[in-house]
Amino acid sequence: MAVRRLNHAVLYVNGLRRTVDFYRDVLGMEVRIEVPGQAAFLRAPGSVNDHDLGVFDIGAGHADGRPHVGLYHLAWEVGTLGDLVAMREKLLAAGALVGESDHRVSKSLYAKDPSGIEFEVLWRVPVEDWEAEMARDGAVTLPLDWRRTLDRWPTDQLTGSAAGSPT
Repeated sequence: MAVRRLNHAVLYVNGLRRTVDFYRDVLGMEVRIEVPGQAAFLRAPGSVNDHDLGVFDIGAGHADGRPHVGLYHLAWEVGTLGDLVAMREKLLAAGALVGESDHRVSKSLYAKDPSGIEFEVLWRVPVEDWEAEMARDGAVTLPLDWRRTLDRWPTDQLTGSAAGSPT
């Protein structure tokens, strides 16, 4: 079991509007979701990802203990839910796991490498289930409910790039 491909990147920026305009106007990305003044999620035309790029505005200041402009995290994709379960065990054993989230269209683990750089490992929910997942009550990001997730999908179901998705 290994990660398959980079799924998305997330950046800390100052100047959300100009950043969104840049990626939209220069690179041709489309805005999927925007929280005015706070964050935006964009994707490349034809991409089947929920988003290829996330940008979070941190403002102009850099107080101690606050994020700085630059990389927030990269997200790596695994092919099956079983791969995500196995990756969780490896991250726990390495003392690297720092969080778990249900983003509705993906189930995600957050970890830090030996240098303290955060990364995400995710399993992409089958596209045909995105609408139902997004219709669930509650916030867009929830704590990862492993029991619900493992009851909902088979652990060997291929999704994303592992299922032949071109993006």
